[in-house]
Amino acid sequence: MAERVIEIEGLRKDYGDLHAVADVDLHVERGEVFALLGPNGAGKTTITEILEGYRARTAGEVLVLGHDPAQREHSLRQRMGIVLQSTGVDQFLTVRETVEMYGGYYPQQRPTDEVIQVVGLTEKADTRVRRLSGGQQRRLDVAIALAGDPELLFLDEPTTGFDPSARRNAWEMVKNLVALGKTVWLTTHFMDEAQYLADRVAVIAQGRIVAEGPPESLAGRDRMRTSVRFRPAAEAPAPPAWGQQPAGEGVFLLETDDPTRTVHELTGWALGTGLPLELLEVTQPTLEDVYLELTGHDDEAAG
Repeated sequence: MAERVIEIEGLRKDYGDLHAVADVDLHVERGEVFALLGPNGAGKTTITEILEGYRARTAGEVLVLGHDPAQREHSLRQRMGIVLQSTGVDQFLTVRETVEMYGGYYPQQRPTDEVIQVVGLTEKADTRVRRLSGGQQRRLDVAIALAGDPELLFLDEPTTGFDPSARRNAWEMVKNLVALGKTVWLTTHFMDEAQYLADRVAVIAQGRIVAEGPPESLAGRDRMRTSVRFRPAAEAPAPPAWGQQPAGEGVFLLETDDPTRTVHELTGWALGTGLPLELLEVTQPTLEDVYLELTGHDDEAAG
């Protein structure tokens, strides 16, 4: 049985009559990336701060690396690295000086140049913090969390506000952390981020876990029907029924449990008519489809 780095049973956090977190059961195994996915205000940050020891819980049992984080033990803090949604770093130190300073606070400091390389800041090692871009400063936040060679890293919404290129760079940085054997707790509301990075995902909505599992099979995603969209050439005869539905602009939609057979029959029909399909798209249900079905609304509505 794999070692559990985080164990949560019956976790509850109340603010008067408001149940911000209600009866949450979760666990995280050593060496995995675990993503807590949910809309803004769903309870992701509340749970994360309870695990980090910054917020008291109302009820339930929580263990992080075998310790109760509510006790705020120094021995536990030495084994954790935390990247908050926003941090403040001396703007006049260089990247190298910053990582060395924070690493010096820990008994087991990871080599500074190695940390800088892992987060992709080698070329900026002697650059002052104030001259870094927003994405580079976020990487520095991770470097600070990694400086003490922690076993467990908390990444709370690490790519919020990033452009697509910076997000991809951040994802590769997380992959580098996994290669070092770190365990990562990731909170995000980006479906593609969870899909790319996480070994397991839990979806939280209104303080409750509504689904948990690998991204590819979450909430039966692997058993959901595949969509096939196609548009025959204008001069083609009407296609066989096959249960398709008009989708506008001459496009038809098929939903199938057997996409291989369906596409074979469709392309066979097109070849038989001697006329091409002007459009053919085969789409499996995305993590976003599952997410919206589970949460019942999008982030904008939640906000």
